[in-house]
Amino acid sequence: MTFPGLKGSTGQRKGFAGSVRGFRAYMARNWSLYAMLTLPLLYFFIFSYLPMVNVQLAWRQNNVFASVWDVPWVGWDNFERAFSLSPFRDAIRNTLMFSFLDLAIGFPAPIVLALLLNELKMPRFKKVTQTISYMPFFLSWIIISGLAINLFSTSTGAINNIIVGWGGSTVPFLNSNTHWVFTNVFLNVWRTVGWSTIIYLAAITNVNPELYEAAEVDGASRLRKMWHVTLPGIRPVIVILFILTLGQIMGADLARFIAMENHLVRGVAEVIPTFTFRWGLQSMQFALAAAIGIFQSVIGMFLLLSANYAVRKLGGQGFW
Repeated sequence: MTFPGLKGSTGQRKGFAGSVRGFRAYMARNWSLYAMLTLPLLYFFIFSYLPMVNVQLAWRQNNVFASVWDVPWVGWDNFERAFSLSPFRDAIRNTLMFSFLDLAIGFPAPIVLALLLNELKMPRFKKVTQTISYMPFFLSWIIISGLAINLFSTSTGAINNIIVGWGGSTVPFLNSNTHWVFTNVFLNVWRTVGWSTIIYLAAITNVNPELYEAAEVDGASRLRKMWHVTLPGIRPVIVILFILTLGQIMGADLARFIAMENHLVRGVAEVIPTFTFRWGLQSMQFALAAAIGIFQSVIGMFLLLSANYAVRKLGGQGFW
C-alpha cells in the first residue's frame, strides 16, 4: 500500500542525511573559526544588547533609586516634556545647522584632498603631506580648544595680532555666534580631513590603470582624468560614506562642543548631546535622556534608510 503524502520520502530522507553529513564535515574543518567568533559575539551580547533592556526607561517615570522594572509606566510623557523645552528645540536647530555645514564643507574636503594627493608625482612628498594632514586627528578636542584660544583669541590670539599688525581690527572668532560657528566647522574639517582621505586614497588604488591610459590616448588632461575616471571609480565609496553621514545628521561630537563652547556663544553651541548631558545626566533626569536618545536613533535610522532607498532608486549601489 502506498500513501500519497509519503511519496518520495525515501529520497528526501537521503537528501537530509547527506546535508547533515555535509554540515558535520564543514564544521569539522572550520570549527576553529566559529570558536573565535564566540568572544566577540559574547562581548556584543553583554555590552550592546543586554543594556538595551533599559531603553524602556524612556517610557517610564524617572527614578534613579529603583529598578527599571519597578518604575511606573508613563507612556510618551518624557517625549512631550523634551519637546516642550525651548532649549531642546534650540539644540535640534543647532545640531541640524552644524550637521549640514559639516556635510557641505567637510564631506567634499577629503575627496578633493585625495584627488590632489593622487596626482602628486613625488612619492616622498606625497607621503609627508598625507602624514601631516592626518596627524591632527590624533589630537583631542581639549588640545584643539587650547590651540584655538592661542590662535583666535581677540586679546592674545596670534591670528588677531597679525590682523591688527596689518592695520585691521580684531575679529571675534570665539566670541561672536557667526564667527564661532564657522571657526568650529573649520577646526573640525582640519582635524578630520586627512584621516578621511585615507579611505578615498585606498579606493583610488582599485581604479583600473588601463582607464587612465585610454583617457591619455584620447588626449584627456589631468583634470579630465580626475573627473571622468577617478571620481566614477570611487563613486561607490563616496555613496556609502554619504549614506553613513546622513545617518549621523542628528548626532554631534560631545567633546567637540563641550571643549569649544563658552558662555558668549551658548545659544549656538548647545547641541543635542550637550543638552542631554546637562539636562539628562548632570540633573539625573535619566528618563528624559533616554527619550532624547530614542528620538535621535529613530531619526538617524529613518534618514539612513531613506538615503539608501534614494540611492538604489537612482541606480546607485547602497548597503542592500
